[in-house]
Amino acid sequence: MRFKNLPFFLFILNFFLVGCAADPDPHSEQDQLLRMNEIQVLGTHNSYHIQPRDSILEALALFDSQETADSLEYTALPLKEQFDRGVRQLELDIFADPEGGLYATRRGLSVVGDDPVSGIPELDEPGMKVLHVQDVDFETHCLTFNACLTSLKEWSDSNRDHVPITVMVEAKEEVISDPLNLGFTIPVEFGPDEVAEIDNEILAVFPATQLITPDDVRGENDTLEEAVLDGGWLTLAEARGRIMFVFLNRSAARDHYIDGHPSLRGRVMFTNSEEGQPEAAWFNVNNAQNDGQRIRDLVAAGYMIRTRADEETKQAREGDWSLQEEAFASGGQFVSTDYVVPNSDFGTGYFAAVPDGYVARCNPVSAPADCDSALIRP
Repeated sequence: MRFKNLPFFLFILNFFLVGCAADPDPHSEQDQLLRMNEIQVLGTHNSYHIQPRDSILEALALFDSQETADSLEYTALPLKEQFDRGVRQLELDIFADPEGGLYATRRGLSVVGDDPVSGIPELDEPGMKVLHVQDVDFETHCLTFNACLTSLKEWSDSNRDHVPITVMVEAKEEVISDPLNLGFTIPVEFGPDEVAEIDNEILAVFPATQLITPDDVRGENDTLEEAVLDGGWLTLAEARGRIMFVFLNRSAARDHYIDGHPSLRGRVMFTNSEEGQPEAAWFNVNNAQNDGQRIRDLVAAGYMIRTRADEETKQAREGDWSLQEEAFASGGQFVSTDYVVPNSDFGTGYFAAVPDGYVARCNPVSAPADCDSALIRP
């Protein structure tokens, strides 16, 4: 049976039946041998996102394009509910706001007759803010980076044997088009101080012992890449209950983050770097239909890969599971979706899940032949 023909209620039933089975010892023999790059989990894209109000979508269709408006029609579940449903990878977009208040006014609302002044005290405080596009697409389950991380830590602390959770962080600094001269917010660029502050905000929530850092993986190797190509990722026994952060940017912000920290020594996050670079360990390869062989090759070599099950709402609108099937078959460790549950407005029943109802399964490319997905729980 093709995965896309599995009715949603049967998936949910299987999920709970598997979940009610006796959990294996988290320090079983398999856990001691299986490495964190040898499993595959479900992730979410823009994990904080709440669909803009209808009036904003209508304005975007008028002043930008219908395609742009359509691409924003998705709402993530609250973070803890995502984790309860098996999500083990997040993506958070952050905007620097060192003085506070930079994103407290949502100027796009003035176009649709709503008050642009949020009046939300949290937005007036200094610290990284979480949203998609300033002044236009700003609705979110957690307004600040700290709030998102705190939600994650609370869930992790209550579920200490979970497989490692990965958080992709994208530093947003793009100036957007302002066709009506509303004075759209100009983001703060992520220079050396701003990228260092990302680490500081993470460490303000998580103790270092709860994190998986480049230093943990590199060990005694000269470079991080050397370590991952030589099987250096932590075992599941070592990684359970811990969080790994990845800096998604491929820009000057990433270069600032690497500068002065060869192979990411002393840094909290891994980076989205090119093969052959000393810090290379993790890659973002979005489309397994176009780049499936590249993903398989990278996974087989030892790198970590994030790929997508669906993009820009297209697969969900069309009921098209083909990209998702290719994504899971590619071996990308993190398969990211906007639809942990179906969008009833689309009427296609489309959603994404790890095949066979697992939270994490043996990686089809990198796992040993004797790997048993049932033993990866909880």
